[in-house]
Amino acid sequence: MTMVWFVFIVPLVIMLFALFMERIETRLRHVAVQEDEVTQMLEDVRPDEVKALYGHGIGRALELFRLRRRGGRAARLRAERVRR
Repeated sequence: MTMVWFVFIVPLVIMLFALFMERIETRLRHVAVQEDEVTQMLEDVRPDEVKALYGHGIGRALELFRLRRRGGRAARLRAERVRR
């Protein structure tokens, strides 16, 4: 009798785990850095973005790059903060 429960419970647990992991993967796909964005940044990089890449990692460097692409006062202020 215990073997019968095992046969039903294990596939259900595996299926629930797979559904849970799919939801996590979907969220991570939207948060993750895109390859074409990194390529574009590396082709058109500024010294402050290189400094951010070296000191703080790809996330901070891409943040500065995105701000610069959008333009505006916030991009200049953040670039100055990195230079200091």
